Amino acid sequence: MLAKRIIPCLDIKDGRTVKGTNFISLKDAGDPVELARIYSEQGADELVFLDITATSDKRKTLLVSLVEKIAREINIPFTVGGGISRTEDVKDLLRAGADKVSINSAAVQRPELIGELAGKFGKQCIVLAIDANLMDGRWKVFTHGGREESRYELFEWAKEGEKLGAGEILFTAMTRDGTKDGFELVANKKLSEIVRIPVIASGGAGKAEHFSEVFTRAGVDAALAASVFHYGEIKIKDLKLKLKQDGISVRI
Repeated sequence: MLAKRIIPCLDIKDGRTVKGTNFISLKDAGDPVELARIYSEQGADELVFLDITATSDKRKTLLVSLVEKIAREINIPFTVGGGISRTEDVKDLLRAGADKVSINSAAVQRPELIGELAGKFGKQCIVLAIDANLMDGRWKVFTHGGREESRYELFEWAKEGEKLGAGEILFTAMTRDGTKDGFELVANKKLSEIVRIPVIASGGAGKAEHFSEVFTRAGVDAALAASVFHYGEIKIKDLKLKLKQDGISVRI
């Protein structure tokens, strides 16, 4: 059995780590380079960095510089996303030290981008991030940081993304984001059943039991969280010991 992964996520705005609730009310959560080093030392399996302002060329240049600094401080895989819409963006980030890239809005707008990037860099490098909100009983996919509703429904988009060449799905349940009420179990379970690639659950982590639940009841491959790690509410080492006690395979 493959070990389940614990992945801290750092949302980056203007070079700083921020965190909000339901994609709004952002507040500062620290220096991303320092946090990355700490998480690497604490035993995180991977890291995810999402630059929520990386839309201009100037900001993309700043992101590449930040990736270079982080790569020098950690020895675990990390994924970078934010404003990626061209093969040149991916090339720059991988050259700077990233192991994978996360694509979201650009893939929804132009799905063939997934295949183009997978064909050039390998599907193992391509993470399809999906932000979805439960509306009238359906999980609708949103783009642009959760601000714009797309034409897609979560499960059809995940299956299409897999078919086009995505290597992983990172699903953030917008209804759970920052609430600390627990991961969305039903949607994550269905996602894990309908795609063959790894599913990363995001949104809602508040205590160690929530991680156990999403692994045992939803069958995801990895669980991602932010504020509970940033503010020291959950220590990664303690979390992994708890998961091991619950019979879940993790790397200690």
